[in-house]
Amino acid sequence: MYILGISCFYHESAAALLKDGQVIAASAEERFSRKKHDSDFPIRAIDFCLKKASILAADLDYVVFYEKPFWKFVRILLTTLASYPQAYRLFAKAMITWLADKLWVRSIIAEEIDIDRQKILFVPHHISHAASAFYASGFTTSAILTFDGVGEWTTATIGKGDDLNLEITKEIKFPHSLGLLYSVFTAFLGFEVNDGEYKVMGMAPYGQPKYLDKVKKLVRNFADGSFSLNMEYFTYHKSAEYAYGSKFVDLFGEARPRDLHFFTKTSGYPSYFGEKPRNYNELCELNQKYADIAASIQAFTEEVILKLAQTVYQETKMENLCIAGGVGLNSVANGLLLRKGPFKRIFVQPAAGDDGGSLGAALYIYHAILGKKRRFIQDNCYFGADFSDGQIEKFLKSQRVKYQKMMEEKLIDFLASEIAHGKVVGFFSDRAEWGPRALGARSILADPRREEMKEIVNTKIKFREPYRPFAPVVLAERASDYFEVEGLNHQYLTNFMLGVFPVKKEKRKVIPAITHVDGTGRLQIITQTQNRRYYNLVKRFGEKTGVYVLLNTSFNLKGEPIVNSPADAFNTFSKSGLDILVLERYVILKEDI
Repeated sequence: MYILGISCFYHESAAALLKDGQVIAASAEERFSRKKHDSDFPIRAIDFCLKKASILAADLDYVVFYEKPFWKFVRILLTTLASYPQAYRLFAKAMITWLADKLWVRSIIAEEIDIDRQKILFVPHHISHAASAFYASGFTTSAILTFDGVGEWTTATIGKGDDLNLEITKEIKFPHSLGLLYSVFTAFLGFEVNDGEYKVMGMAPYGQPKYLDKVKKLVRNFADGSFSLNMEYFTYHKSAEYAYGSKFVDLFGEARPRDLHFFTKTSGYPSYFGEKPRNYNELCELNQKYADIAASIQAFTEEVILKLAQTVYQETKMENLCIAGGVGLNSVANGLLLRKGPFKRIFVQPAAGDDGGSLGAALYIYHAILGKKRRFIQDNCYFGADFSDGQIEKFLKSQRVKYQKMMEEKLIDFLASEIAHGKVVGFFSDRAEWGPRALGARSILADPRREEMKEIVNTKIKFREPYRPFAPVVLAERASDYFEVEGLNHQYLTNFMLGVFPVKKEKRKVIPAITHVDGTGRLQIITQTQNRRYYNLVKRFGEKTGVYVLLNTSFNLKGEPIVNSPADAFNTFSKSGLDILVLERYVILKEDI
């Protein structure tokens, strides 16, 4: 039985294909279109999934959409009419997009992939989120938390899963949303919503939660962990341009200008910013205020998540927790929840955002509706595109690029030596990752022992903000040597780089390039079973240097999706300061292009 899940028309469009309950292929549309956070109908991702299974659309038993479009349309219609006339521009903009295509999803799917309309099904947005985590976790029973900006009406849920059954017991509805609250601060701090939330997390450790009391003025909290927002401070429910109003500005001051470089006295002033401005100290103080605001919304988010987790634990008394929805990508909160919360094990769907909804919708139909036995356990994320030696060689010859093809053992030894000598490698291996994290298939790798690697990779390769941290990857058997993970069933987070954990104090000077200003790292722990080549490279680097850790960041430039094909990888390699490009066993040196 083949079931195709689809998500699209908001952000992170994606497709996921199941065969008899097992994932055959899954990818975000952005990987093929090269348009970051692509929201268009995911025709390229669908084509990829079908080709990977060697089937046609006619062979599909069901196609499942990840939400109920009409429910969402009703919410937008009612909330904008309730705010009329202030919301007239938002109403007009929404009606144009919804009446043009978003409302007619069944027809669009039937026409785009030429499939019988009777095979097209719909699953509510937060059910899709919940299913994407629970059915993939491998847990027989689990408590469930979902939270994001907004689905149809729902913004957060608590529930439980028991074998094939999935039940949502309580929910919070629009306009009261933890995800939208975090996004308001993302916009206030000068970043792009649905893209800059990671930047707020990265900025927060440079500050202190001095504005936490002011953040709490925006929200009314209840004993069961639920909350409501004071909508006098917000305008996202009635404005197409602005997320917050004058009362918000009165409380927190003027928003951070988007073109203001972020630096504080603790972050340093990177050379590529140019000469220090004459008012450097004044700008440091201003940026420190914004860092303190970032720290405050992060601290508040952690409080809410911990309280909701306590509530669902009291209701279910279960040891396991499954999390999905965009807020589930808050890796700092995830690590804190595992260390201080009531659950022994926490599984977060690695594609926790709307992309993962495509997988969840398919899994829900297969298990909850059709009653099919669970067979799939998600212990890795390598569901994306891969390329044969013949395809890679054909591409390289078309570019007239000098390359060397190495045997596996020689390749691993060569790369470990080069990284140890300060070279930065673009690492392209096997199937691309599912979700937003680079996990050793489409990664940039560097030496974590060199503190200067932070600036080198940020400024010469990624072209991104210098305060943003890099992730460590460490061998499973060596993880407790470097990170405070003892006594925790952390693998459900650390398999996928979804939790932040403290670096041991005595190791912070050993691996400074991956140690953030607060002494933590967003950790990936790798086993040989998950990814043999990646594991062997970390191991060989450790044998040469005594440090069994590498710096890992996503293989892309600022503003671009993670690379998908050899052409994407070579393009990024050519435009950046990367020293070496590895395409499977093909090695290209920068001096040879």
